[in-house]
Amino acid sequence: MRFEKILSSLVATAALTACGSAPSTSPPTMDVPAAFKQGPVFVKLNPHAAEVPDAWWTLFNDPVLNDLQDRLIKGNQTLASAAAAVSVAQAALGSSRASLLPAVGVSAGASRAANAASSGPATTYSLQGSLANWELDLWGRVAASVNAADAKLQASRHTLAATRLSVQATLAQSYFSLRTSDALAAVLTQTVAAYTRSLDLTKNRYQGGVASAADVAQAQTQLKSAQAQLVEARLQRAQLEHAIASLLGQAPAALALPPPSTGELPAPPLAPLQLPSTLLARRPDIAAAAAQVAAANAQIGAADAAFLPALTLSANGGFRNGGLGSLIQAGNRFWSLGPTLAFAVFDGGARRAASDSAQASYDQTVATYRQTVLTALQEVEDNLVAASLLQEEMGLQQESLTSARRALDIAQNQYEAGTVSYLNVVTAQTTVLSAERSLLDVRNRRLAAVNQLLKNLAGRWGGTPST
Repeated sequence: MRFEKILSSLVATAALTACGSAPSTSPPTMDVPAAFKQGPVFVKLNPHAAEVPDAWWTLFNDPVLNDLQDRLIKGNQTLASAAAAVSVAQAALGSSRASLLPAVGVSAGASRAANAASSGPATTYSLQGSLANWELDLWGRVAASVNAADAKLQASRHTLAATRLSVQATLAQSYFSLRTSDALAAVLTQTVAAYTRSLDLTKNRYQGGVASAADVAQAQTQLKSAQAQLVEARLQRAQLEHAIASLLGQAPAALALPPPSTGELPAPPLAPLQLPSTLLARRPDIAAAAAQVAAANAQIGAADAAFLPALTLSANGGFRNGGLGSLIQAGNRFWSLGPTLAFAVFDGGARRAASDSAQASYDQTVATYRQTVLTALQEVEDNLVAASLLQEEMGLQQESLTSARRALDIAQNQYEAGTVSYLNVVTAQTTVLSAERSLLDVRNRRLAAVNQLLKNLAGRWGGTPST
């Protein structure tokens, strides 16, 4: 049939001309250093680091943390939202691809009408197929829209991977902070017990006429201060447990994490150092930013194609007859084919504005991409120097604590011998507690730095990491 031949020819022409007339562009260039500035010190302190698995948190050898991470994947609502965004992008891509193909409809009907020339009403039956305003993608406008939708889908997948890494790292750090609160509560509990013994001793000395009322008041003040700090530590601990429950997609009342029997924090593993180019190529947040650049570039092609004529095709064909039984016969056949070539002569600058908007959006995504790279480099440098220097600081804090405890023993012995006032004991006790809190803080910060480095190493450009 002539209609089928014409339609086939137009379809073939559209398929050939729709092969991507959108402008192509190279990925945004970045001046990435050959090595991290803080790398040499870090490597010196981490000479025998092991390979990092996707489940990097397992290197901390904490079964409770491992279990929480498994539950995170199943219940975290931020991840569920990011996964739904991928489904939305997938559907949007399918909708864009549908524009490349004609929309064909089939209809059947019957009508009854009368006119002055006929002897009475007559019934007409019809069966027809139609093609409604199919745009032949001569200039690649539809193809560019499809490319943009595909790039957005890739961006949503990388965003899901980045979100997954982020919530996993947040859970790990929240857990480390929780264990730090447990350790602090254990220290404060021991401190309260020690201060209680000191108060009892001071009261006995006061009753014996050896100590003054001021000594008793100072001992009571020291004890109450330690008890208040213990209450604060318990408050922080409870709020961290609530935060972990929220990350798991649970109500706070549904989660209970008892303190560990040892009261010790997990030991941070050694993390290997990667070159900046290698490390950045693994980060899904950078991959998402790059995909957004590709999507914006494709939108430029779609906007610029609007300056060219649009060729649309409408077709209709079928059978029409007054008798239903003899409807489908060659003599009852009808068809029509109507291509339309439209070109906007004047639109008040709408197309130019759309093109400028697409170009500005592209420039914005390029700037966002470059800032994402810079932020990634800063994050790694920050955590490299933190992991390195906090390890050194931790050793110094441990020595400080040892010296403070020794000074406290001396002060207590001198006080019991009556050679110094109780103020010396109070000062020494305050110094010991401050040193213990500082050591716990440094250990927690070092865990956070190593956790972030391991998260960066576990990232994957190609999609979500496996559990």
